[in-house]
Amino acid sequence: MAKERRHKPDRIDTVIIGIGATGMSCARFLANRKLPFAMTDTREVPPGLEEARRAFPDITIRTGLLDMELIMQARQCLVSPGISIHHPVLVKAAQEGIEIIGDTELFARHVNTPVIGITGSNGKSTVTTLVHEMAKASGKDVKAGGNLGTPALDLLEDPEPDLYVLELSSFQLETTHSLNPIAATVLNISEDHMDRYSDVAEYADAKERIFLGDGVMVLNGDDPVVARMAKTPREIIRFTLGEPQEDEFGLIEKGGNRWLGHGKRALLPVQQMKIQGLHNVANALAALALGHVAGFDEEMMLEVLRTWSGLPHRCQWVAEAQGVDWYNDSKGTNEGATVAAIKGFGDRPIILIAGGDAKGAKFNELADAARGRVKQAILFGQDASLLKQVLEPVTKVQQAKNLEQAVSAADRIAKRGDRVLFSPACASLDMFENYQARGQAFIDAVYEILRDEVEP
Repeated sequence: MAKERRHKPDRIDTVIIGIGATGMSCARFLANRKLPFAMTDTREVPPGLEEARRAFPDITIRTGLLDMELIMQARQCLVSPGISIHHPVLVKAAQEGIEIIGDTELFARHVNTPVIGITGSNGKSTVTTLVHEMAKASGKDVKAGGNLGTPALDLLEDPEPDLYVLELSSFQLETTHSLNPIAATVLNISEDHMDRYSDVAEYADAKERIFLGDGVMVLNGDDPVVARMAKTPREIIRFTLGEPQEDEFGLIEKGGNRWLGHGKRALLPVQQMKIQGLHNVANALAALALGHVAGFDEEMMLEVLRTWSGLPHRCQWVAEAQGVDWYNDSKGTNEGATVAAIKGFGDRPIILIAGGDAKGAKFNELADAARGRVKQAILFGQDASLLKQVLEPVTKVQQAKNLEQAVSAADRIAKRGDRVLFSPACASLDMFENYQARGQAFIDAVYEILRDEVEP
């Protein structure tokens, strides 16, 4: 009797892995080009599932696991940033010759317009928005997106602008091979996503992929990890909080004040910037360097720095009552962001509210930054005990059951001249939908506590 022959199922072009904002943008991109695809997600009911079923009723959608059989039919997998490329199913797929890419790589293969690329542990959303505003002020038709705002592929659905500005995460860069920005930067490297990377070096390697092209490298001269990314004979422009060398952007002393400078030229007194803190001075210098490469009008860039008040949830001033200022830095989702916020506030005493999901961080740098600057830390959330162990040797510490209780405790402790800084140093998903919801909860709690003293 002849042995029955088993035929491999017909292959499909693409399986989209992850049915969130990125997955849906990939689906729209492929559907608009009439390219066949399927979708799968590890979650039973991922965000966007019902939207996907309504928008694409004829495609295969599998949830609750990564469907091995479905994936093995594909020529390529479009992987959302939230799914690790080290997932066993994706490792097996790659071994079988299936291409594993992300939405940024697909964007790179179809874009025909210059791109500026921005990554780093902290400040990338601020720098992306600053560069976007500077481009507009200089008369450019510009679109911004990626990790911030509009998914990269959705940017391609409208007429092409003069320039794209992309914020890119390490997760997005892991699956990107073809992007070639005219200028790119890694703003800084600090411990983050240690629940996904084996160490900081592996994390930094993912960030460094933004420099795979041949455009100008904009490097933070004060960050030793970033400084080592310099490649020759590439054109390199550095920014620094020290005195700039020729063609660097940095700080110049002039008339007893600190100025943003380019080489020996003083450009703008730091005190005229609308956004405050040394970390935002570094962000401004990075944005000026990127805009310089792109040919933006210098005076228009400086005017943006005079007038732009910053992004929500990033050292955002919330209220003042009885001489105490309250700041919302909910976007401080890792140690480096909170360290930058603490150091950027100068000498005024800080009451720090922090906590959440530490993502495997150890917080040694946070302890160093808190010493002599944080008069008391109020901790809440999943990893409050870990933070307590680190901070107790350098400052007073107390724990709270939730954010509202932490705000109430800060109100009792704060004295005239203090700053209350909500900068969690942790991710939000242990208690909140995202950092935006967490930041709004902080703002609401502050207004509730101070309702007789301030107006929202």
